[in-house]
Amino acid sequence: MSNAREAVSQFAEPGPHEVLRGDLGMVGVPGVVFAPAQGLGLPAVAFGHDWLQPVSRYAGLLRHLASWGFVVAGPDSQRGPLPSYARFAADLRTALEVCVGVRLGDGKISVDGRRTALAGHGIGGGAALLAAADMPRVAAVVTIAVAQTRPSALDAARRVTAPTLHIAAGRDMVTPAAGHAEPIAAAAGGPVWLRTLRKAEHTGFLDGRHWSDVLLTGGPSAKTRQLTRALVTAFLLHHLVDEDRGDVLVDGKVKGTDLVTRA
Repeated sequence: MSNAREAVSQFAEPGPHEVLRGDLGMVGVPGVVFAPAQGLGLPAVAFGHDWLQPVSRYAGLLRHLASWGFVVAGPDSQRGPLPSYARFAADLRTALEVCVGVRLGDGKISVDGRRTALAGHGIGGGAALLAAADMPRVAAVVTIAVAQTRPSALDAARRVTAPTLHIAAGRDMVTPAAGHAEPIAAAAGGPVWLRTLRKAEHTGFLDGRHWSDVLLTGGPSAKTRQLTRALVTAFLLHHLVDEDRGDVLVDGKVKGTDLVTRA
């Protein structure tokens, strides 16, 4: 598909799969799992939430990815004001390992361990990099308005050789790209794409409302979420299942965004 506008329209819409919702609590990690109703050898993604945010604020994105054929796990841990980034990264690793090791949906759903990815928003993006640095078999990483962490997400990025997409918000007052996404992308140990959404704000990627909104600038944006769904879906389809229909959203010009790449 050569037209970016058509590609955004297509990949921002739900995919062809019926979606089931499950609970991660069965393995001791609070959170949710979204998955296609059935399918064997599916790709899987573990997604980390931002500071203070419940995973429910990402339900639209997680359900969307499941509709396109991904098993998606979202831990709901480390939501306090002083989270442990290392433990959050461990929870992301556990969530992904559960997806790979446990048959879901009464045995009708399984995951191919070679087709896994880590992703997250804000501190969840930083935790995804920490987790990926210790999981060399991960096939891709995606961060959204990534935040620096301790241990350092920047140091972790140097050890991540998997293809990585960083989506930055041009109007981010919480984790400005110049101090977070840009240096982390520059430190990448593998192929990297830094896609800046010029008019997006840090909280534009969220669903609904939450008490923490009073502490943060901006607010949820339907346009930001729509474009993000398309970009993330196309990137993960390309790198996890060799789907090329959305490649214009991986490497091409997309209205309202700026792209920097490094092989």
